[in-house]
Order: sequence, then C-alpha cells, then structure tokens
Amino acid sequence: MSFRPALPLTGWAGWKFLERTRAAQQSAFDRSPGIQRETAYFEARIATVGSAAELVADPRLLRVALGAFGLDGDLPNRYFIRKVLEEGTLKPGALANRLADARYRDMARAFGFGDSDPPNTGLPGFGARIARQYRARQFEIAVGRQDEALRLALSADRELAEIARASTTDDGRWFLVMGRPPLRKVVETALGLPAGIGALDLDRQLADFRRAAQERLGDGEVATLADGSRRETLIRLFLARSAAQRTGLPAATPATAAAGVALSLLQMTAPARR
Repeated sequence: MSFRPALPLTGWAGWKFLERTRAAQQSAFDRSPGIQRETAYFEARIATVGSAAELVADPRLLRVALGAFGLDGDLPNRYFIRKVLEEGTLKPGALANRLADARYRDMARAFGFGDSDPPNTGLPGFGARIARQYRARQFEIAVGRQDEALRLALSADRELAEIARASTTDDGRWFLVMGRPPLRKVVETALGLPAGIGALDLDRQLADFRRAAQERLGDGEVATLADGSRRETLIRLFLARSAAQRTGLPAATPATAAAGVALSLLQMTAPARR
C-alpha cells in the first residue's frame, strides 16, 4: 500500500492536524489500489462463506477479517483462529471468552459461526461493515508507521466512542477497556498507572483504573470519559506522557502540554532572523 499519511507534526499538534485532515486522508487511503482490491474481494465473497474452516482457508478473506479487529498478526495462526470462531461466544467456556484480549470475542461474535446457523456472513451489509472496519484500522496502521503514539490515539478515540455505546454495565465498560490492548495502553499511560498493574486481580485493576480516572479526569466512568472534552483530555495526557517516556523528561500536565503546543506553533510561524 503506497499511501503515506501526511503527518508534519508530532504530539498534540500532530493530533490536532490529524483531526482536521482525517476525513480527507482516510478517503484518499480508501481509494488506494491495495485497499480497494482487498475490500472488493472480501465484499464480493464473504456472503458465500458458511463456516470458519472456509474463512481461514482463504488468506485474502482472512486478512480482511483479522485486520478489521486489529488482529493482523494472527494471519499465520489459522488453526487457533478457526477454534476461536467455531466455538463462538455463547458458552462461558468458549475459547474467545477465556482469552484476555477482547478483540477475539468481538470477532467471533461478529461472524457468528459458533453462535448462529446460518452465520452472520450472509446478512445484508455484513461485508460492507467489516470492510469499513478494515479500512479504518489499516489507516491507523499507516499512521503508526510514522508515529505509533498517534496511531494509538486514533484507535482510542474510535474505541472509547464504541464502548460508551455498548449495552453493558459501568464495570463492563471498564472491562472492555482493559481487554483491548491498544486502548488499555493509552488509558494506562494517560492515567499514569504502573506497568505492573496487569498482574493484579481484575477487581483490583478495575478499582485502580476508576480511581485514577476520577483523580485525573474528574470522573471514574468510561461512558463519561468518552465524552468529547474528557476524551480530548485523555488523549492529550497520553501524548504528553508518551513523549516524556521517549525523551526521559517529566510528563506534562494538560495545561503545560497545551502551552508547549502553542509555543511550538509560534516558533514555526515566526519570521526567521537574518
């Protein structure tokens, strides 16, 4: 895929530039020949796929299916993916329900091979929906080839909005955040949580996430954090702390991060001294 996103800035300034240009850049990315070939192939054939075995037997279909859920690295693991899909999500002991990474459960539920007969692959609009998810995530990957922090910010911006709409409890939303590795990394970093928090039991992790969110963002519930202003603060904190981790400098607060962006922009636009 030859499309290269335009990212002239990093950090918060880079994020604001990406926000302003995202729709146009995503549209250009979607029109790139590689993306068009892959998604057209998927949409044309997925309705004829009636089993997980058929899906994993076709590398091109599987590439889009996995990519739509951020699982691109599992393309060689066909037996494992087949088991995840075939066992579905309805039984508590199903493989997808036993995995810490909730993206496998999302994929198994979306395709429905183990949950319904016939599966969801033949439903109207199914192919177009998965292709749309694939394009969005592949654009994020393209951004990440230049700036991994901006890629994670894009992913978090999308996923927080999705989780806020999920039909679950407040605790359930936090478990969804904790079960998606890219989103979890953003939230952990933004809230200043220690790297070893994942070794604690789930109830303790939940309490620590909620307490840190309340202290740093003024609310401890995911549905509120997904609101525009708090989500923006979360992303700004993440980008500031990510930059601090790379440089070894103290992490900026939202106020100092904003001041740093303003100073950078002033320096960029100031006339050069002769």
